[in-house]
Amino acid sequence: MKDDIEAATDQHARGGIQALDTALIVLKGLAMFDGPVTLTDLARAVGMPSSKIHRYLASFIHAGFAQQTERSGRYQLGPFAAAMGVAALSQSDFVNQAADALPDLGERTGLTALLSVWSRQGAMVVRWYRAPSPLVTSFGLGSSLPLLTSASGRVFLAYLPTRMTEARTALEMEHAHETGASWPGLQLTGAGIEALVADIREKGFASVDGQFVPGLRAVAAPILNWQGEAEAAVTLISTSDSVLRPDGAAVQALGDFVRSLSSQKVWAPDKA
Repeated sequence: MKDDIEAATDQHARGGIQALDTALIVLKGLAMFDGPVTLTDLARAVGMPSSKIHRYLASFIHAGFAQQTERSGRYQLGPFAAAMGVAALSQSDFVNQAADALPDLGERTGLTALLSVWSRQGAMVVRWYRAPSPLVTSFGLGSSLPLLTSASGRVFLAYLPTRMTEARTALEMEHAHETGASWPGLQLTGAGIEALVADIREKGFASVDGQFVPGLRAVAAPILNWQGEAEAAVTLISTSDSVLRPDGAAVQALGDFVRSLSSQKVWAPDKA
């Protein structure tokens, strides 16, 4: 990891401000972990003394670039870092077009609609259209949704290269095993994940029922680039099981929406 960070920063180092270059190395190191990290592990990853790292982290926390979890004392990216990431990702043509059109999908279906992009922490919500009948949820703009137990996350699981999702998949499976979590219809094994991916790709959309977030159902489909990879996930949320029907109005509207924004080279006309 240290070599990766140095390589990413070295090209900007000449003529720059040394203290800022060092700070950016620390920030990039923090971003390369999939979750909260100890001071010791971060210092080891970037090759700096813990005391030096701690001073930079204090400044990052003050500016909103980092935050420290109260229970474990570990560090992770803060809300302003997430906001910067969302701003950068939103410059994508795929994402911009989807964001502009998202209210139309919400109005057509009468449902809450989300637009998510891939991040190291899972599917990050970058746009949100709220239906007239609001839903009570614990997530919002900038939230990261899990890969295995959210419809948005499952889209990226199925439509991104495995190398991009395998670390997050392993982390979520490990956490589930440690906590004793189990879910009907989802086997937490390699074969189980492969079966889930195959089912999503066959249907053209992912879904979750109320077993993960009680009372909420969701369907999601990918906006695909010319390589057949997900640039974004579009999700519809409801309290009704009808949203999950493959031949229902919500899934049909969702399919029409993502097809209209995807590269036409990869979308089969009969996929939702």
